[in-house]
Amino acid sequence: MLGPHVPDLAGLQMLATVARTGSLRMAALELQVTQQALSQRVGALEARVGIPLLARGPRGSVLTAEGRLVEQWASKVLDAAAELDAGIAALRLDRAGHITVAASLTIAGHLMPRWMVALRDQQVLMGSPVTSVELEATNSVAVTEAVARGDADLGFVEGPRVPRGLRSRTVARDELLVVVALTHPWARRRAPITAAELAATPLVMREAGSGTREALTAALAEALPGTHQADPVLELTGTASVKSAITAGAGPGALSSLAVADDITLGRLRAVRVAGLNLVRDLRAVWIGGSQPPQGPLRDLVAVAARMR
Repeated sequence: MLGPHVPDLAGLQMLATVARTGSLRMAALELQVTQQALSQRVGALEARVGIPLLARGPRGSVLTAEGRLVEQWASKVLDAAAELDAGIAALRLDRAGHITVAASLTIAGHLMPRWMVALRDQQVLMGSPVTSVELEATNSVAVTEAVARGDADLGFVEGPRVPRGLRSRTVARDELLVVVALTHPWARRRAPITAAELAATPLVMREAGSGTREALTAALAEALPGTHQADPVLELTGTASVKSAITAGAGPGALSSLAVADDITLGRLRAVRVAGLNLVRDLRAVWIGGSQPPQGPLRDLVAVAARMR
């Protein structure tokens, strides 16, 4: 820990300016302050250091021998500070120019493209550099692991729980729909199925770690505490595989409304009403650090996602 007599960088820059210009008047002009204000700041600097740094006389002011020595030491500190400043600027420019985002498959496939285009349009409108976004699509558990390891700057997940050790913000909401093939008995049923019927039916499901699967399991557990959910009839990686299996008649399944909207409209799948089951879920941004996402394009992307919910 530094001692109490070490000046701050602003004080060292002021001393270096006086030494370079050769007078308080010229230094004050360069620093854009009055000569009186600069003299007072030099006095405060001397009080902190504990030794006279400036010899004041009728013909002006010059650095004392001790002042020249302190200024020589200060020049090394200021050079190092300038290098640090340049390095930080380079890091900020790199972060602003390129970010890595991990998103769950549903979010990556149906929401991220719109969010990325909106971020780019906003940056162009503001005259800011356009950020390159590298997107990794995976399941929600893998997203949180990538963010926790630092492999991704930001994540978007669909799970029902706030990931431990990460900060999060709800940016959108989505609803799971129970869908079946047109040949399935539920497709011709007018009355809604019950939560108990759904829990007892072997479903076509996403892999473990999928936010879609976790959301369905959590909704059933809330509606039917202590009820055992039937094992999947098929367990597949990726929404496309699940939709194909449901369409082929393997069994019912629950998928995001975003993922099955076209299939329902075109008559490839039929949505089934479920009574007594809340299948609305939060979609969250997750990151490491403070209560807000890191300033810059990461925070801007989260704001864009929340605005377009």
